[in-house]
Amino acid sequence: MSVHVATLHTDEDLHAASAVFRAAMVGLPPSPPDSDHLSEPGRTLGARIDGQLVGTAESYTSWLVVPGGTRVPHAAVTHVGVLPTHTRRGVLTSLLRTQLHDIADRGEVVATLRASEGSIYERFGYGVASSFATFDIRRSRARLRDTVPGSGPVRFVEPGQAWKLFPQIYATADVSWTGAIARPEYWWTRRELGATPPLYTVTHGPAGAEDGFARYHPVDTASWFTSPERVIVVDDLVATTPQAYIGLIRHLLTVDLVDKMTIAFAPVDAPLRHLFADERAVQVAAVRDETWLRLVDVAAALARRIYRDAPPVIIEVDDAILSANTGRYRVAADAVTRVDDAPDVSVDVATLGAVYLGGSTWAQLALAGRVVEHRPGSVDAADALFATPTQPFSGTFF
Repeated sequence: MSVHVATLHTDEDLHAASAVFRAAMVGLPPSPPDSDHLSEPGRTLGARIDGQLVGTAESYTSWLVVPGGTRVPHAAVTHVGVLPTHTRRGVLTSLLRTQLHDIADRGEVVATLRASEGSIYERFGYGVASSFATFDIRRSRARLRDTVPGSGPVRFVEPGQAWKLFPQIYATADVSWTGAIARPEYWWTRRELGATPPLYTVTHGPAGAEDGFARYHPVDTASWFTSPERVIVVDDLVATTPQAYIGLIRHLLTVDLVDKMTIAFAPVDAPLRHLFADERAVQVAAVRDETWLRLVDVAAALARRIYRDAPPVIIEVDDAILSANTGRYRVAADAVTRVDDAPDVSVDVATLGAVYLGGSTWAQLALAGRVVEHRPGSVDAADALFATPTQPFSGTFF
């Protein structure tokens, strides 16, 4: 049976695509009302067999911050699914190959996604480029050090107002950490439609000059006053300055009737525990993969990030899908050029994606056999070039 992939445009097709995705994911909560229209026009693909819609994949126009702070054109890939009745028939392969060529034609340099399964996307050139941590803060032990600097004002805003204010803050504040991505209007509207009360929303900074915000909710409100452990979960915490980060954490610590605070999504190297006199007040509850990164235009992606001052390395890249990427690249602190010289190291495009933001090292992936070293010392040289001062983190799930 042949698979036919095409862009979906009609409301009927987009609704059907949403149903296909939810059937493929099995365990998702009910779809928020009126959410089927929240797709960027022209970016939803459907796969049909004998006229039946059996698979879908979607993306949004976005940007991604790379090491050095540059924002590169980026496709946020989401809602990828195939009906359980039609798996292992080449549907997913047809969808993602078509999507990658479409993203390349749009001039987008990279694509990222969040994976429901860890064994699927590497064969399409995606590598795990960042992870996130979940932190638990035991409030009874959480006293800020006397040396922690002061912060600005934190104020509550009504959720209805917050869903308008937060996108403005995110769009205008200095969102420049490596791994951050744009949050288009579709993303915000889906979050708003999916939110259930009680919900608490706060901002940091003077009105009109806010530099951070947080959104949190209590767990198990039915037994809140009798629960032996009352928990709030921070669903979103965005701080674009150190003062905002400290101010928002300080606010969370002032919430009474709470025994534990869970910060659901945070950088794995977040400075959180260092703020407390008893660092054991903070426990790492989990570390999971976050950004799966695909370099769509290898030459442009390599040229847009910065490198450390170290000797150049010639990297041979193999891309089985976007063949224009296959080749050798001389990466130096001052320039990236395509060359025909003998390579120092060889990788596939998924491995290059894994090291691109600094979330993994060349040595780690060489140990796994994913990097071929042709010249002794080249792996260490590549790590010297690609090293970053902090771990990449997005903080945006889609």
